[in-house]
Amino acid sequence: MYIKRKLEKLVLMALEQFPVCLITGARQSGKSTMLKNLLKNYRYVSFDDPKARQMAKEDPRLFLSRTLLL
Repeated sequence: MYIKRKLEKLVLMALEQFPVCLITGARQSGKSTMLKNLLKNYRYVSFDDPKARQMAKEDPRLFLSRTLLL
């Protein structure tokens, strides 16, 4: 069951004005869940995977090109 957050409206307003929006907070507090629920048509990439994190650090262009093809 998804719990709606008060922050949702603010996130959507920020995304209307800015191409990038940073969401920070404690681990396991629902940040990714909220974004996946709000932005269903967006692509999600997690840096929890060490290989994805390493590729993004070492070759950002390759990482982005592969990510965009998913």
